[in-house]
Amino acid sequence: MSTDWDKELHKIDQQLESLSDDALLPQQKGKGGKPAKAPPAAGAPASATRQTSTLGVMARLLLAIALGVGIMFWPYSTTCGMGLFGYLAASVVVIVAGGWSAIWTWRHRSASGHILSLLLILWGALLAAQQVLPRIGYAKPDTAHPAIWMCG
Repeated sequence: MSTDWDKELHKIDQQLESLSDDALLPQQKGKGGKPAKAPPAAGAPASATRQTSTLGVMARLLLAIALGVGIMFWPYSTTCGMGLFGYLAASVVVIVAGGWSAIWTWRHRSASGHILSLLLILWGALLAAQQVLPRIGYAKPDTAHPAIWMCG
């Protein structure tokens, strides 16, 4: 006995279309007959139920992008010493800002914003790798990226 799943699924679709939203998802009544808020998912923080505006999400993303672009204009030497360590710390800030905006764009279902956030994480990792890899012996050192950490 074979079952035609297309016909069966079509029947189910028709049955679901005939029902109202209230019949499918009945709302619980709270005090005073008002609909009660749905409890947060297990393990979710209380802040997960708050609504976020598109403006707030895009502001986070623009701030992270500004950091990613701004690091290209780093005013100090990155060959060794404190300038190098400051640059690496700024690269980590770019990665963290990209992760921060990636979380918010994911929650807000902003696909293009999420892709930009992931590219920003990659950008920060590439900037850091460009400085770290020659110093740990994985890439060829040159005058801009010597194999030393501290200035002599």
